[in-house]
Amino acid sequence: DNFQNSGCDHSIIAPRTAEGGCTHIFKPLVSVAIALILAASASAATLTGTITNGTTNEPSAGDEVILIKLASGMEEAGHTKSDAQGKFTFTFDDAISPHLVRAIHQGATYHQMAPPGTNSVSVQVYDVSKKVEGVKAIADLMYLQSSKGQLGITRIFAVDNTSNPPRTQMSNTNFEFYAPPNAEIDDARAQTAGGQSVKTSATPQTEKGRYAFPFPLRPGKTEFQVTYHLAYSGKATIDPRLVYPLQHFVAMMPRSIAFTPAQSGVYEDKQPPDLPDAIAEVASNPQPGQKLTFEISGEGMLQDQSQNASNQSGGESSPPAADNRPGGGLGKPIEAPDPLEKTAVGQGAGLSYRVITLFGLEVVLIAGAVWTVRRSAVPRAAPAVGSSTPLLDALKEELFQLEMEHKRGQLSDQDYASAKAALDQTLSRALRRQR
Repeated sequence: DNFQNSGCDHSIIAPRTAEGGCTHIFKPLVSVAIALILAASASAATLTGTITNGTTNEPSAGDEVILIKLASGMEEAGHTKSDAQGKFTFTFDDAISPHLVRAIHQGATYHQMAPPGTNSVSVQVYDVSKKVEGVKAIADLMYLQSSKGQLGITRIFAVDNTSNPPRTQMSNTNFEFYAPPNAEIDDARAQTAGGQSVKTSATPQTEKGRYAFPFPLRPGKTEFQVTYHLAYSGKATIDPRLVYPLQHFVAMMPRSIAFTPAQSGVYEDKQPPDLPDAIAEVASNPQPGQKLTFEISGEGMLQDQSQNASNQSGGESSPPAADNRPGGGLGKPIEAPDPLEKTAVGQGAGLSYRVITLFGLEVVLIAGAVWTVRRSAVPRAAPAVGSSTPLLDALKEELFQLEMEHKRGQLSDQDYASAKAALDQTLSRALRRQR
């Protein structure tokens, strides 16, 4: 009787009041429930993807696939495996945060960015071998500086994987090199074409003075950089001791350091661009076992022309602070310094990593080498606001290396936790700025 002739909406259970009105006590609750359902639907998202084996050009089945949420740090948002057609699907709650898709194929890791609004992604993986035909060393660039009784050396090795069909070379001795037996390794980094420099390790081998990079050599170009130092009395004999044939070996140093090769006719003098006070000694097509030994004497630091101009103008600027923070491979997200702008470890104030790598490229080009792995380091127009490519290019390798080093026991739990926390904090700041 309460529900009849009341004028109430009978679709909503609403008993009459004593005055004959309707209380509609459930209608607001239904409205709230509908709003919550709609909000939940709006924030949820589905991401589909396909993994293709670039070696066989077929779908890659059974690969482990991980979805990583990039919000305040790195958080696993999903875990699955690709099906027989190489397909996978993730349903996740946060549709407004960028995500990263990681595919693991035969132990090697590959990544693809999934920005907000992305519905599908494609990831290309490659079969893995311990030794791959078509992997060649292209150049070995050695930079020498000395100050206060120490000789600082930075070497950049350029490697190209042109395997056909394309394969990833992965072993604990992917690329090897020699350093003086009394040298102390300060830093080791790796970079793929179009990516950012990330920290790796230079692992001592059984033979004293021989080291190896465990970083995987995926199809395409990879660059390794190692920095070490040793005691210096004002004179030293340097033997590069090549492990692989090269197109070019380049030794660069300030003109204040005298260079004397052990064998005449091996090296050719070149003038590095924008380094008027430096000299580059270039050996073309050197082979393992060839005598590339040279003697140096004197002291000096490499400095680029822009630094000289700044000093002459009287402008005071602080030298770039050493970037020893974990996760430095993320590059320059917010206020964080560009890792390539830090001063080379063990060499004191002087030439920054960015200067080293940029001039390394130019020297090789002058010498006639065809090598473009560092094209991404050449200054270019700033990316549009919100662009996440530089961040994610660096993140994908930094994530891989941090986890692999921890799994190999090269990082203690404490160091891993510290590095992870620093990486999370840097990523969080970057993503807030991009929004």
